Amino acid sequence: MIELAILLAGASLGIIVFQSAVLAPLVFTQLKDGSSGPFLRALFPRFFVILGLLGLVSAISSSLGDFDRGTLLGAIGLVLAVIAYILIPGTNLARDQGRKKAFKRLHLASVLLTLGIGVSNLLVIFR
Repeated sequence: MIELAILLAGASLGIIVFQSAVLAPLVFTQLKDGSSGPFLRALFPRFFVILGLLGLVSAISSSLGDFDRGTLLGAIGLVLAVIAYILIPGTNLARDQGRKKAFKRLHLASVLLTLGIGVSNLLVIFR
């Protein structure tokens, strides 16, 4: 079961890196007709749901394998993903209303939460 937790942590990291380093920059450079916003608004809820589910399954498998550190870190990843998911409507609203400062603050929070998920997954892998 510990191996499953490590595999799931690696999958989470892969998703985060792919989304951050490949997908998001590509969307902004290729979708210049205004469709990048709707695309990203459809992507990010799914992104955080997937990361949350991976964290949940990682925590459960770690618990079953008596891997306490993995259980805690998987649960942390789940909680951070849930918080990031909850921030999405407020972030979108701030963007729609032109409240740049609020949008930047909420977007930064989302980025930091994603970074936290990544770090928690790294700590599962490098136990």
